[in-house]
This record gives sequence, structure tokens and C-alpha cells, in this order.
Amino acid sequence: MSHDTQPSGWRKATAGLAIAERHAHAGERAAIPKARAFTAAKRVGPQIGLKPGDLLLLDTLGAFTQPQDWTAGRRPIVWASNAYLVERTGFSLSALKRHARRLTEAGVITFRDSPNGKRWGYRDAEGVIVEAYGFDLSPLAARAEEFEQLHAELQAERAECQRLKRQITITRRMIRARIEAAQRETLDGPWDRLSAFFDDLLARLPRRNACRETLEQLLPGFQKLLKRVETILLSSVEAVENSDQTPEERSEKSTKQNTVGAISDPHIQITNQLHIVTSTGSEIATTPNNKPDTKGQNDIETQRVEQSRKPQNMSDEPHFPTMIRACPEFSTWAKTMGEAIRNWHDLHRIAGQLGPMIGLSKLVWNRAQEQLGNRRATAALALVFEKHCAGEVTSPSGYLYGMIRKARAGELHLDRSFHGRLKRQTKLSAL
Repeated sequence: MSHDTQPSGWRKATAGLAIAERHAHAGERAAIPKARAFTAAKRVGPQIGLKPGDLLLLDTLGAFTQPQDWTAGRRPIVWASNAYLVERTGFSLSALKRHARRLTEAGVITFRDSPNGKRWGYRDAEGVIVEAYGFDLSPLAARAEEFEQLHAELQAERAECQRLKRQITITRRMIRARIEAAQRETLDGPWDRLSAFFDDLLARLPRRNACRETLEQLLPGFQKLLKRVETILLSSVEAVENSDQTPEERSEKSTKQNTVGAISDPHIQITNQLHIVTSTGSEIATTPNNKPDTKGQNDIETQRVEQSRKPQNMSDEPHFPTMIRACPEFSTWAKTMGEAIRNWHDLHRIAGQLGPMIGLSKLVWNRAQEQLGNRRATAALALVFEKHCAGEVTSPSGYLYGMIRKARAGELHLDRSFHGRLKRQTKLSAL
């Protein structure tokens, strides 16, 4: 079939039509299957300016073509009449022309015009087009790879936007939880001013369809504010711990207000003293009042130093397989980091990357490694991560800080916690 005949000139020439014709010449040399060409075009339809009606007409035209029309050296040309296309699509004649013109301007079809502007054509006995004039779908074949690349880029863009949105969501939840907890505990700090900064950041969040650039600009602001809030919060808590308040005064204050950090958390709750006040059925419960306060401030400080120097209780050395099974959410995220997890060393390296995902303060994470050692710190982070994902912990930094204090008192039993979670999982699966 020869395609050397040029258009007669009766159709109005446009820049889009000229570009579509160049694509048609390239498509004639390509060998792109029909299904691949149409799938690629429809996936990026909105991005290249096509509306649903345009895609409906494109599908209708494609139904007239045959597989052999899409082989190299041939063009898929459709010579269906306007009346027939109106019947098949339900469009009016003016709507049909509008959709065809938009497809042309988008560079996905062109026209193969006869001298008198009529559409016609015929095939030989093997179904090969011998001569035809009408809608030329060759540009689709030429642009299939371009559309596939565009689709891949769009998918990557969407995935990155989702990742940024998740990070912003986690970060802003952590900021809100910390500020509200500090205000309830009446801790010293510029909480009203920090709340104003937080509200300003929230107001700048787009409601929907946020582009990656906008999210990339907003995320550092939330992260910077979170770091500032955590720093002030930890300083305020430590100042309360070192204050001259008696245990009775602190206890009275804590009964009037909610605890800082682990709100509705069954494992650890942190008061102004960051003492452990509740436990699950498998953990020992203590209160601030259980500790004698008869030796004076100097004796207390001496006791703290000596206690921090005591060797860790190695009888509660976390068991790697048990921890992996008890923390499926943490294990799944760790595996998605793209590295093999063979031992504690591998997991510790990845844990440092997972902590920021739940808003864990680097200061608290470093302190956990210093006080607990890398293995126990990793196991503790896994437990915090798991409980945070389950909605049991709203302040990962405060929770982990409480675990550090519990470890210094020789009362942190990680394996006991992991076995408790495994039993709970077994009961839930049995329901």
C-alpha cells in the first residue's frame, strides 16, 4: 500500500496536525502491537490533554483495526463513516468532530485524506489493507514507548508523593501529641508559640492533588518543628525530674493530669518524673512513691549514678526470631529497605533508618544505644515501632525514653513483652 499521496489541502493545516503526521510516518516503521499502543495512550490520556469522550472515540476507531495493520510497513487506517461512528458512540456530529480534532491535536491520530475528502478503503483476501483513506492511527504506534515512559514517571511521582504525605502525616501527628501532652502537664516551654508555628504549617498543606515539589518544601518545616518540640520537651521533663518538688507533690500533680508521651499505652506511661506506673499482666508495676526519698538530693543523685553504671540484666537478652515474629510490622518495613536481614547487626543498621519514619528523636535513639547497647536498643525500637503502628503509642520518643529509664532500674524485660505480643496475636488469629 502506497502512502506517497499528500493531502489535497482541503483540510485546514494546524501545528498539531503536522506533528501528528510526522508521528504517523514514524509509526509506519514501528511494529507495536495494538493492545500495547492503546494501553499506553489511555494510561496517560489526562496528562496529554485527552478527555473521556476522546478516549471513547479512540477505542471505537481501534475496534475497526486488525492485528496485521500494526506490523512494520503498514498503517492502521479506519474509514468508518461519520454516521456509523455517531451511531456507535452516541455523540452528535459536532461532538464527534470535536473529539476527533482533540485526538489529532494531542498527536495520537492523524488523517489520511483522499482527493475528494471521502473515507474509503478495501482489504485483500488475507485482510491486508490495500488502499484506504480516513482516520490514521499510526501515531499511536510511534508514541507507545514515549507514553510508557511518561506513565512510569507518573507512577514514580505518585509513589514519591505518597511517601512524602505519609512522612508529613506521621510528623504532624507527633508534633500535635507532644505539644498537647506538654500543655496538659503544664511543662515549661513556649508551647503556644510552637502551636502557632504548627497551625501555620498545617494551613499551608494542600487539600488535594499536591505536587511533589510542594510536599518537598513543606516536609523539612514539619521535621524541623518536631525536632525543636522534642528538644524542648525533653529539657522540660528533665528539669522537672531535677526540681525540688517532693514525691507527694509530683504524685498529686500527675493524678490531676494525663501522662506525657505514652497516652493510652499499656506498656509504659511517663509522668513528670518519667517513672513507670503501669504494666501489662506479664510486667511488674511500680510507682514513683515506691522509691524511698529519705537520703536527700545528694544521695539520690549518687544512687542514680551508681544505678546507671550497673551492668544490664543480660538474662533478658532479646531473642532474634522471637522479636521478628512478635513485630511483623517492623519486620516488613525492615525488609522493604532493600537489604538482607541476617542478624542483629543488619537489623541495627536498618533500625536507625526506620526510627525517623515514626518521628523518633535522634537524641533519644542515640541515648538508647548508649544505655542499652545496640542489640537491646534495636529490640526496644522494634517494640516501639510495632506499638506505634498499632496505635498503642502516640509518642515514640517519650516511650523509648521511658524504656531507657526502666532498663537503668533493671526492670526492662523485652523478651517478656515480645512473648506477650505473640500470645495476643495467637488469640486474635483464633477468633
